[in-house]
Amino acid sequence: MTSAVVIGLSAVIIAIRQDEAVVLTVRPHDARTSRPSTLVGLPFGPFDPEGTRTFELALRAFVAEQTRFQLGYVEQLYTFGDRGRDAPVADIGAIGGAIASPADGSDPPRVISVGYLALTPRAIDTQAPDTLWAPWTRFFPWEDWRRGRPALLDETIGPALERWAASAPGEEAERRRARARLSFALEGAPWNEERVLERYELLYEAGLALEAARDHARAAGRPAPEPGPVSAFGEPMISDHRRILATGLGRLRGKIKYRPVVFELTPPEFTLSRLQRTVEALSGVALHKQNFRRSVERTGLVEGLGRLDVETGGRPAELFRFRKELLNALPVSGLGLPMLRD
Repeated sequence: MTSAVVIGLSAVIIAIRQDEAVVLTVRPHDARTSRPSTLVGLPFGPFDPEGTRTFELALRAFVAEQTRFQLGYVEQLYTFGDRGRDAPVADIGAIGGAIASPADGSDPPRVISVGYLALTPRAIDTQAPDTLWAPWTRFFPWEDWRRGRPALLDETIGPALERWAASAPGEEAERRRARARLSFALEGAPWNEERVLERYELLYEAGLALEAARDHARAAGRPAPEPGPVSAFGEPMISDHRRILATGLGRLRGKIKYRPVVFELTPPEFTLSRLQRTVEALSGVALHKQNFRRSVERTGLVEGLGRLDVETGGRPAELFRFRKELLNALPVSGLGLPMLRD
């Protein structure tokens, strides 16, 4: 007998607040007890093929219902439907009990997760219950290099991955070490800020992401509570939502280099310093100020307004705007990341 397939839609909604990239989170309520989850997740819900014409319309509708937030820019991220121990799997129970397991004892529905990325220039407090804008650093603390190499890499993650590698025989141990070295910039390997998903999935496979033990127990038919929120390996999330969030962050970090999506996160008028801090908050790396400004000027994407920003409290700086009219007139690129090297 084949099991049914359920499609779950999730939204990675990113904004900038006080020079930090934040993501909109929710705490779903248990359908039986009405208690909120101990862990946060992304806005999400099942897709009803009979009641909704498209995935995106369904996504916009339930995000507005859950968070009272109206989505602007949206793009589809990825579709996850993996089975096995090495990758996070969606949990049917995380859809708030909207879909129950079969009463006849047959296999529960298989959940396919479809993730979306949404960007907004303002992290508006939604006033919806159990919603919160949270910095992405809560979930991926090793991804923030703006103040230098995180000590967590060498003090905690590196040794833990070495123990995991050493537990495997022969060539598999070496393969694990190579993956850890390249993913987490260990032993002198360079850092690639776009490999967010690869790093999270490696931690999950090694059993270091707290979601792994929960998922493996439930896959084996054993009850397992949500893990505690405190961990050196990042705060866990419900279902496969941290995997979807990692996908969204990695996608955005890559895309800002070849498409002007960063301006979906800026106000209509901004200083170049604020633009740089926005890019740094997304990429997690510190940028060379003068080289960044030259990079911005070469793109032709911004235009000076001839007015100064006098509300920052510091030295007044010129205000700029994004030349949005170029999107339909010329091929446009993104912004370079001239990193500030130690």
